[in-house]
Amino acid sequence: MSHPFTIDSSRRGSTSGPDCDLFCRVVDNYGDVGVCWRLACCLTRDHGRRVRLWVDDPAALARIRPDAGAAVPVEVMHWTDEMPVCEPAPLVIEAFACTLSPAFVEAMARLDVPPRWLNLEYLSAEDWVEGCHGLPSRDPATGLTKHFFFPGFTQRTGGLLRERGLFGRRDAWRNDPDARRQTLERLGVKPRDGALQLSLFSYENPSIATLVDALSQCDQPAQLWVPEGRALTSLSAACRQSMSAGKRLVVGQLEVVVLPFMAQDDYDRLLWHCDLNIVRGEDSFVRAQWAGRPLLWHIYRQDEEAHLPKLEAFLDRYCDGLDAQAAQRCRALHRDWNIDHPIDTTRWRDWLEDVPLLSRHAASWADTLAAQPDLASQLVLFNQTPI
Repeated sequence: MSHPFTIDSSRRGSTSGPDCDLFCRVVDNYGDVGVCWRLACCLTRDHGRRVRLWVDDPAALARIRPDAGAAVPVEVMHWTDEMPVCEPAPLVIEAFACTLSPAFVEAMARLDVPPRWLNLEYLSAEDWVEGCHGLPSRDPATGLTKHFFFPGFTQRTGGLLRERGLFGRRDAWRNDPDARRQTLERLGVKPRDGALQLSLFSYENPSIATLVDALSQCDQPAQLWVPEGRALTSLSAACRQSMSAGKRLVVGQLEVVVLPFMAQDDYDRLLWHCDLNIVRGEDSFVRAQWAGRPLLWHIYRQDEEAHLPKLEAFLDRYCDGLDAQAAQRCRALHRDWNIDHPIDTTRWRDWLEDVPLLSRHAASWADTLAAQPDLASQLVLFNQTPI
């Protein structure tokens, strides 16, 4: 059964099915579906592919993209155990190792020309990703071949999600005072002249309390914009009061404002606006890099601290070419932030002092990454390559 915001794409016609079936299970709140929606849009807008996006929690997609299926002709389907019988598309992508139903895999096997079947993996900067990207795996039940597709930071990986013209839209928005004002007013963001601008979209973290303390005691006024999310639990503890959408609190030099949950495009603009961005997971992590502004990454926590080597691998790449002292501070802050180690106000002040250096580095890093082929383009190319 399709979700109520499923659309009929007039591009497809009555006898032509989708070019791609993209499957997504919502695990980490909105991160997984956020990546899948962006990918579906890139394949549709930039490459003319007709995408059928299967989501097990359509409400999560509706929250980050209320107009899903309207602004972009992506067919959004509710993925359930009783999914409808349909012919698989020539390209089938299971995102983040979600498991397809046996009935769907059997339908793939019955086709005269089986689909190209890809497992889109989580993003990692680790060296081993290059050796595993594109490797095949045979399904024992049907004999079908599935390939592993790894996003990454090098030419030998699948690259990062980046729609065409993203930097042009970013820079045009930043250079248009009216566009900036209209967007920020609509979001409830009222910047003060001369105030440092920060966004906070992280998981729960006790060091949010020391961040608030450091900013409140800073010489420069600061504003902390906090979209609704899991960080509010720690923020409420730090502020000693319940913090929810619309709440505003002034502590010394710091103004803290909780923003209502926002759609993806608006969140992008918040990242473009801020001087520093604290982000989490994968989707906001990549978008913060495209913003070209300094970031602090709260990586998704895994059992047995398996996330920490991934963090270190990213920092190895990200800090390359950065001033040695600033790189050391950046690494130390990331490590402490991700192991719930208490971060004192001095450490935060060091980070703030490094903003000019970090800003230049972040802009250069974004340009370097953008010189590589993007994820959607590489998926299209891989699908066209004979096995």
